[in-house]
Amino acid sequence: MSDLDLHGMISTVVTPFDENDEVDLDLLRQEVKYLLEAGVTAICACGSTGEGQTLSLEESRDICRVVVEEVAGRVPVIAGVIQNSTAQVIRYSLALKEVGVDALQITPVHYVFAPSAEETVAYYREIGAAVDLPIVLYNVVPWALVPVDVIERLAAVPQLVAIKQSGGDMHLLVDLLARVRDRFTILAALDDLHYPAFVLGAHGALAAIPTVTPRLSVELWNAIQDGDHALALRLHERILTVWRAIDGPNLPATLKAALELQGRNGGRPRKPFAPASSAERERIAVALRAANLID
Repeated sequence: MSDLDLHGMISTVVTPFDENDEVDLDLLRQEVKYLLEAGVTAICACGSTGEGQTLSLEESRDICRVVVEEVAGRVPVIAGVIQNSTAQVIRYSLALKEVGVDALQITPVHYVFAPSAEETVAYYREIGAAVDLPIVLYNVVPWALVPVDVIERLAAVPQLVAIKQSGGDMHLLVDLLARVRDRFTILAALDDLHYPAFVLGAHGALAAIPTVTPRLSVELWNAIQDGDHALALRLHERILTVWRAIDGPNLPATLKAALELQGRNGGRPRKPFAPASSAERERIAVALRAANLID
């Protein structure tokens, strides 16, 4: 499992929906091309940015097939699975393995009830054994965050190779970096905190913001690697301006508005979410101009 190289600026990709709430695979191809040209180090489909929690198995499979085709082996393709039982995760994962994804990004179960530490370890162990692909634990659900002591126990799952720390918790991220950095790849998903996360030793980021600002985000990663902290701070502040304008409970809608304002087309968000309002679009446009991403 260790030959998979997940590092640097990994981008999520949106799932474009049309007026009939169907996936538009042609628009998806254009977005994958754009992200590759910007220099991202891997692409993750069907995650939160890709509205993966809304996708059927068939839709997830079609999306990942298209991403794998467009990427054509240039960077790893990670497939998100956001389901609520071991059985469903295995069903989705096997279908996505069939179309050629390189790794899986899997949330803990999260509907109302929270599993115990033993149940969480068993969940990832059983999925790993059944699917046998590298797994990224997607630690995003606020009421079901997997704590560091449980993640230490997950070192016994050979397929589990990385932790994507989201959920807005910098404290959990620093504990992961201190305690399990040698065993797992640690990927920051704290969109406004990539600069400090990289300084602290995160192996990279897998997040929503590089979907909108891929070139700036790649430049930020490179600046840290080059030790150019003055440049890194300037890039961080430009990216932060954009993130503050799109962050919110309707992120798929605002994120897609930010793409459209840049001349890209991420389609519509999945219902019941409506496209961004005119006030939201104006706020985002102001931020994109301030970040020098549009005229």
